[in-house]
Amino acid sequence: MNDMTTPAAESYASADTLTEVDGVPTIPDRPVAATISAHTPKAVTKGMKTMIRNSEELVAFGKDNVEAFVAAGKIWAEGVQDLTQQVASTAKASFEESVATFKALTSVKSLKEAFDLQSSYGKTVIAKTLAESNRLTDASIKLTEQALAPITARVAVAVETIAKAA
Repeated sequence: MNDMTTPAAESYASADTLTEVDGVPTIPDRPVAATISAHTPKAVTKGMKTMIRNSEELVAFGKDNVEAFVAAGKIWAEGVQDLTQQVASTAKASFEESVATFKALTSVKSLKEAFDLQSSYGKTVIAKTLAESNRLTDASIKLTEQALAPITARVAVAVETIAKAA
């Protein structure tokens, strides 16, 4: 006998058949209090196991969400580092081209030659700037998609979990 049941309740607890009367499980021909006393520890144990399982699932779900955000942050940081290196490389090349053009301008022999050199340099800079801008935009969009992929996957899991619960 455990501390939660009475001797009378223990004798009823061995009964195999339960019926429901007004939503309360009852052993036929036995007082409701004895039936409740006999089955309360089982119900409490079952409820506690369910609550613990649900808590463990919630903790695991939260852990997976944190891992997804950490992964997304790592992808984002590495991507931004790569983009920054690309921008620095492009800026260095542009600077070197500007210096070379300036040196060439200092050695021109006529105004027309200087104008042609400056015009050519301007066209080249505009074309390279547009190309680099498009490339960086594409790389940024791709990076954003990659960084959001782990979070998007977790949202899909959450939606699926909620749909199953509903």
